[in-house]
Amino acid sequence: MRPFDYYSPYSLTDACNLLADFGTNARILAGGTDVLVELRRPGTASPKAIVDISRIASLRGIRESGNLILIGPLTTHAEVLRSEVIGTYAPLLRVAASTIGSPQIRNRGTVGGNLMNAATCADAVPPLIALNAEIRLTSSSGERSISLSEFFVKPYTTTARHDEVLTEIRFPKLLQNARSSFIKLGRRNALSIARLSVAAVLVKNSDGVVADARIVPGAAFPKWQRIASAENLLIGKKLSKELMAEAGQKVSEVMISFTGRRWSTEYKEPVIAVLVRRALEACA
Repeated sequence: MRPFDYYSPYSLTDACNLLADFGTNARILAGGTDVLVELRRPGTASPKAIVDISRIASLRGIRESGNLILIGPLTTHAEVLRSEVIGTYAPLLRVAASTIGSPQIRNRGTVGGNLMNAATCADAVPPLIALNAEIRLTSSSGERSISLSEFFVKPYTTTARHDEVLTEIRFPKLLQNARSSFIKLGRRNALSIARLSVAAVLVKNSDGVVADARIVPGAAFPKWQRIASAENLLIGKKLSKELMAEAGQKVSEVMISFTGRRWSTEYKEPVIAVLVRRALEACA
């Protein structure tokens, strides 16, 4: 690891000014569970400056604002896991937080870092997209909001500029009659990186007919996306085992249409279909 300048601003304004000054030569440090590992990796280009935003109090916390849930990007996975607000209005996000790393990682790693790192195995992203989350990005020249589903370009690449800081994650509360689930498959039961995952939300009317469906696979596509063709199979119908299996098969077909057939397809093709079916069954 080569030497770099270390800055630890207490205000968002100072952080944005530092990022504007250093441009592409700066890296943001939040929890550090990804950045510090990357900096130690042989061959990695070291930045000239590390801007540690962990002291900026305004970027922490979970709160309600009318029908919205607002999450500060410095909120840790452990805080999500303990939050009664998340447990009540976004339980699938709490489940996802419980699967991340170890207690040490959950106590250091942040929700914002999980999004900004943009690894395809990121556990917080599928449930947040299923919750129709938006994010706010702030720089010294202003701020902008963007749908989380439009934020990712490809693995480890987002639309964020080098001078922008993620300052807020927000999403509508799930309706009282909504049901949700998150399923993650790894090589082992703990301390595991997702091989595949699925976040699902279903809303049924009083007659048991599906009024809304959201299905977001993780680690299956070059970037995260809802699978509209599978969701449309469910909307307007009553759930059955056959229908949920059909939706799972549709997700599998869409995945292959994006990725083509590779060495891992023989494994992923049937498994993603089963995970989708199980996620929908959990919602049902």
